[in-house]
Amino acid sequence: VSTQSTWEAVVSTQSTWEAVVSTQSTWEAVVSTQSTWEAVVSTQSTWGYVDYDFASLGDMEYCKDAGAYNQRKTGYVQRMRDIEEEMVKIAPNMRAIEQYNVVAGRAREVQAGFSQAKLAVEQTRQRFQRVEEQRVKTFREAFGHVEKNISHVYQDLTKSANFPMGGTAYLHLEVTTEPYAGGIKYHAMPPMKRFRDMEQLSGGERSVASLALLFAVHSYRPSPFFVLDEVDAALDGANVNKVANYIRQRGKEDNLQCIVISLKDAFYVKSDALVGVYKDRASESSGVLVVDLAKWED
Repeated sequence: VSTQSTWEAVVSTQSTWEAVVSTQSTWEAVVSTQSTWEAVVSTQSTWGYVDYDFASLGDMEYCKDAGAYNQRKTGYVQRMRDIEEEMVKIAPNMRAIEQYNVVAGRAREVQAGFSQAKLAVEQTRQRFQRVEEQRVKTFREAFGHVEKNISHVYQDLTKSANFPMGGTAYLHLEVTTEPYAGGIKYHAMPPMKRFRDMEQLSGGERSVASLALLFAVHSYRPSPFFVLDEVDAALDGANVNKVANYIRQRGKEDNLQCIVISLKDAFYVKSDALVGVYKDRASESSGVLVVDLAKWED
């Protein structure tokens, strides 16, 4: 009996021990489950869990029944429809940024073209200014020379034994600051004549004044030779002699060469050679006669 009791005690102890072991396994399973849940929570935090805050909505009143809920829902749906209709009216351009980039690119191209055109205009303006300055400089240089010599040339063409000082002639710019903006006034006063406009002079006096201006301009940059076609048509005998003597004097001093077409014998006797043109009826053409007068020079 004693041994049997002892054995029953051992069996009871073993059952208790198995219960303890079973309890321990259950507790480990709970601990394992808790660890797994903490891992899930940690992973959820890692995924960027978003905690929505509905406090900003302002209306946190709970619906008491289904009628209140449906009424609230109907209000929200209507607001959403109103917002959608407003957005349709606004009609936002979803390609606005792309179109803006295109327009901005064109604007940059136009700005670059404008800058280049502005630079080209400035360079052209500077070139024009240099040309204008050179033009004014050249004009003033030529005008100064002619203005200085016109009086001497006119005096040589009009002086005589009775009037050894000759006449007076001068040039005048209408606009001195911008010579190209106005004209040039030319005045000539024959010996013993008062000042008058050029239009009031006789034909011979105007012819002499014109020749004086021509020779004064020629003195600035002489040409190889002159061709004067009947410039003595309006001159009397005295003025023809004066013009012929002046041309002959210039030919000796400045090597001036003139081909004068004239019908006045005063020019013939002052020339170095005579060239006559006549009509040859036999050959039905023009003929030329040349007489060298240099051998009979006084």
